[in-house]
Amino acid sequence: MKDIETIDTLNQLNIDLEGDVSSPLGFIAGGLHCGLRRKKVDFGWIYSTTPATTTGVYTLNQFKAAPLKLTEDSINKERTLQAIIVNSAYANACTGEKGIQDALDTQTWVAEQLNIEQHLVGVASTGVIGSFLPMDKIYDATQHVLKDRYNNSEAFNQAILTTDTMTKHLSVKFEIEGTTVTIGGTAKGSGMIHPNMATMLGFITTDVNIDADTLDYCLKQSIDQSFNMITVDGDSSTNDMVLCMANGQAQHNKIDALHPEWHKFVYALNFVCHYLAKNIAKDGEGATKLVTAKVKGAYNVVEARKIAKSIVSSNLVKTAIHGEDANFGRIVTAIGYASQYIEPSTTHVSLCQVNVLEKGMAVDFDEQLLKEQLTSDNILIEATVGNGEGEAAAYGCDLSYDYVRINASYRT
Repeated sequence: MKDIETIDTLNQLNIDLEGDVSSPLGFIAGGLHCGLRRKKVDFGWIYSTTPATTTGVYTLNQFKAAPLKLTEDSINKERTLQAIIVNSAYANACTGEKGIQDALDTQTWVAEQLNIEQHLVGVASTGVIGSFLPMDKIYDATQHVLKDRYNNSEAFNQAILTTDTMTKHLSVKFEIEGTTVTIGGTAKGSGMIHPNMATMLGFITTDVNIDADTLDYCLKQSIDQSFNMITVDGDSSTNDMVLCMANGQAQHNKIDALHPEWHKFVYALNFVCHYLAKNIAKDGEGATKLVTAKVKGAYNVVEARKIAKSIVSSNLVKTAIHGEDANFGRIVTAIGYASQYIEPSTTHVSLCQVNVLEKGMAVDFDEQLLKEQLTSDNILIEATVGNGEGEAAAYGCDLSYDYVRINASYRT
């Protein structure tokens, strides 16, 4: 079985790197500065002009943040949302009953402002753990949701950021039954990133007509190949969440696995998730290089994912990449402890397309040439670990001095 990274590009996909969650029909996004941060936009929203079928995937951290639990409960009521509210600077995690009430109040105020039912509002937060939200500022912000002067999707893209150095968004268009449909996505994440998601928020919108069960299945499959295949530092946060809203405004017949153009939607959703995930890895705190590990020949796709994640998660691999040191022994070590199903005698490894290991044995290579290749900001590690059919790709970044500097002073 192959992951999406190994599948040929669908020619009919029209990619817009300027697009985002406001690109599909019927979606509006915006944001404003309400004083949670000194100057930057810190409060944002996504709104669908009609209720949207919604599904989500949530952190596995046992300390789930209050807004995450509230949103999960709200979606479970009718599997529908019409709005999502996000604040940065404060995670509203480890805040007890007051944190729950603050998330509920935010939801209530927005529902009243939009004149919709309360459970149709999702709430998300990101920032420092353990601090209470300044609810006077949150209340004031909720009174400006969907006001024309603040309806600017770039403001939303900025509002969700914490230590990120760039916004992460795109949209793709394709046709179903001759009708143009769109999937848009915006995400944030820079530190506390590890497979199973972490200090990461992802929002995906689409005007595709699809039912909740099918959308839920597709999103989880896509996340297994994308957001769950990235790492920056091995830490998993309390607030991770990926939400996908589908409002059906493209008005084609409802699609499912039996639809003749089903594969288009699956590929497009996978493409959006992969793009956002890779940009999170690339924007890791203090990172200077995106590291991609591609594994094939594994016993199955599950083992391939384990091995690929092991490579990009290794601090020794990450520091060698940062130092532009062709110390491939660190890669081999990470492969070796990842899975019991590898076959060392048939394992091959290349770094920046230079062969460094063949049949489990080191081979001669041009050290100076490889060192020059390692100056690139995109590093590719490829490994064949046997004769199986499992293939997968994982994404990470180098580990720099700046990572320590950023996180040593995160609250200051």
